[in-house]
Amino acid sequence: MKGIHLICGVDEAGRGPLAGAVFAAAVILDPTRPITGLADSKTLSAKRRERLEIEIKANALAWAVAYATADEIDHINILRASLLAMQRAVEGLAIVPSEVLVDGLHCPQLALPMRAIVKGDSSVAQIGAASILAKTARDAEMLQLHQHYPEYGFDKHKGYPTAQHLSALRLHGVSAVHRRSFGPVKALLSINSHQL
Repeated sequence: MKGIHLICGVDEAGRGPLAGAVFAAAVILDPTRPITGLADSKTLSAKRRERLEIEIKANALAWAVAYATADEIDHINILRASLLAMQRAVEGLAIVPSEVLVDGLHCPQLALPMRAIVKGDSSVAQIGAASILAKTARDAEMLQLHQHYPEYGFDKHKGYPTAQHLSALRLHGVSAVHRRSFGPVKALLSINSHQL
């Protein structure tokens, strides 16, 4: 790998949901094995993401997925938790990249050359690949959580604040995997504490 400028793309998934971890992925693509159809994971169907996930994992020079838990999100806030997950993903790579390109406005703490690129997931293939791996990993995690907490419907809304999720929260209360620092969860906890 000497002499090759290895670009690592980094993105996160799951900043907006009320439950579960925030995930991040880091991907170094192989320039000799291009993958077609890489894009911002939000613009792709679940089936397309799953197909691309297999292709990325098979063809990338290196990839890693990491997360920060709901507890960590509550302790350090969602932005810092997202950056921590990104840092963990890059540190989990089997190859050290020459440069790290991060989707968004902020870069995690790393001793590597880095740049933040707004809408990078739709303009940089490596970031697009990272967005797909982060999203598929987070969705898989939410399906697992659904097995433990079926009453919340995590398999449908993946923890986002949909009407169904908010209604389940009011009915069943706050679970161990909910983010207590997020508005709707916090409001519910404060109502319940006033009723005690």
